[in-house]
Amino acid sequence: MDKLTALTSFVQAAKLGSFSAAAGHLGVSQPAISQQVRTLEDHLGTRLLNRTTRRLSLTEAGERYLSYATDILEQIDEADRSIQSAEAQMRGRLSVSLPYAFAEPLLASFLINFKTSHPDIRLDVHLSDSFVDLQKERVDLAIRMGVIEDERQVVRKLGDMQRCLVASPSYLERMGRPKHPEDLTAHAFVLYPSMAESGRLVLSSPSGKQVRVPFNPVMLINNSAALRQAAMDGVGITLAVTWLAQPGISRGDLETVLDGWMHTPHPVHAVYPSNRFIPLKVRRFVDAYKTFMMENGAFQSHSPPC
Repeated sequence: MDKLTALTSFVQAAKLGSFSAAAGHLGVSQPAISQQVRTLEDHLGTRLLNRTTRRLSLTEAGERYLSYATDILEQIDEADRSIQSAEAQMRGRLSVSLPYAFAEPLLASFLINFKTSHPDIRLDVHLSDSFVDLQKERVDLAIRMGVIEDERQVVRKLGDMQRCLVASPSYLERMGRPKHPEDLTAHAFVLYPSMAESGRLVLSSPSGKQVRVPFNPVMLINNSAALRQAAMDGVGITLAVTWLAQPGISRGDLETVLDGWMHTPHPVHAVYPSNRFIPLKVRRFVDAYKTFMMENGAFQSHSPPC
């Protein structure tokens, strides 16, 4: 038995949930994967995978073995890469899952500049605000905004983005400019669907006092640019990331609401499929992204105040 090949077959079958998916990923036949796993199970004297007509599932022994097998394969990969030059490591496919905010022209320019700086990398970008199974989808890195509660995720916090309430001058002239947080209950809001679930805005005064204000959402959109456009068109008030709203504020298309009152900062994280070995091209992408965000005043310590 080729132990390394058997371990690789088992790990991919377990992660992808089927022998056929593992075979496609590894470029071999489905019977070959099935035989490798069966041979490994015979060698260990225990079943690692439960087989059904629809999907494979790990046995209790399989769950323990998968953890060790994954570590072994990652250490081998790390050993291989440790003797490669940095130039060699900055080649090939780099798959990243990014929030819809990357459709913004300024953030899109970061992707273009990174690709231009690393011509041998094939940048594979997927825009989504949802959490994805990085291993199953073969994604090298995800940038996610907001609180990450899943402790299984391998996460590196990059910074916090300040947020503030904005609306168009025409809307505020028509509906009145709120002077106190309680005044917001009489106003229309355009928000992310996830924000509407709570039914209340949490705002902090300059002195640090927190208030929870109920709000009335009239439009829900899962795209920050569309929300700001709706606000500019007079639909209502929105909660915007300050640095992305700043151009509209500077042009006079938007103005801040309740100056000095702040919403909870929006954390930004890099999420990895594993913390055992992070490829150089992934580390370079994350470092470049963090530098870009800091240079553009995106993170809280550099953001212009509301």
